[in-house]
Amino acid sequence: MSAALVKELRERTGLGLLECKKALAEADGDIEKAIEELRKSSGMKAAKKAGRTAADGVVLARVSEDGSYGQLVEVNSETDFVARDDNFLGFANSVADAALSARTTDVASVMAGDLEAAREGLVQKIGENIGVRRIDAVDAGEGVVGAYVHGNKRIAVLVALQGGDQDLARDVAMHVAAVNPQVVSPDDMPQELIEKEKEIYTAQAIESGKPAEIVEKMIGGRIKKFLAENSLVEQAFVKDPETTVGKLVSSAGASVLAFVRFEVGEGVEVQKVDFADEVAAQLKG
Repeated sequence: MSAALVKELRERTGLGLLECKKALAEADGDIEKAIEELRKSSGMKAAKKAGRTAADGVVLARVSEDGSYGQLVEVNSETDFVARDDNFLGFANSVADAALSARTTDVASVMAGDLEAAREGLVQKIGENIGVRRIDAVDAGEGVVGAYVHGNKRIAVLVALQGGDQDLARDVAMHVAAVNPQVVSPDDMPQELIEKEKEIYTAQAIESGKPAEIVEKMIGGRIKKFLAENSLVEQAFVKDPETTVGKLVSSAGASVLAFVRFEVGEGVEVQKVDFADEVAAQLKG
């Protein structure tokens, strides 16, 4: 096979040198036939890789031009090495752009068509399972949305404010990235979580042997502390611990409407595989 033919096939498929040489040899130098066969075999490879856990990757943020709407997207790979690859990042940015353009959080509708084909091609080229895990959004209506993405693209946050400006919203988003509150305000905390905490504190207080009225006060104090520590507006602002996020925002004539925080791989159970066994399995094909 001529080097030029192999080069052309590599450029058109993004596959490895040896794989392209082999495909051309099997197709008797017919590049179109080689591409057809590679698509069949590579498609099978992509399907096999789809079963592997992709718990690394990046999270990206997008905000509309008018600043009132924002979206977060998580795109996963199997390893951090691939998460830093330019081809992977290019694909992830295309997904984020498409999601914002469509203003939808439905992954399937965003991926329909060209993006799904691009994902499959990337799986074939890189050799890892790659997937779009989730998309979420905040809509501030007449307010403003600020975004913060941590430098390594592993944490991203959107904050919607009523009043204020994007700089303030971004500062609050940075705080959310660092501190990870559960809800905006104590009133938003799910009652089942409060009851669960109350059960724990009750058991601890009873063990202390203190009188019932003291126990009740202890439980009330601990619940209040729990709500303050996990509610955004009650937390000490990371940039100025002398004030709370709620006071910071209200001093600017604003209020927090909502926030969304994504962290790469959160909640994904990663199956641990013995390295020797994995290598042996790969050698067996």
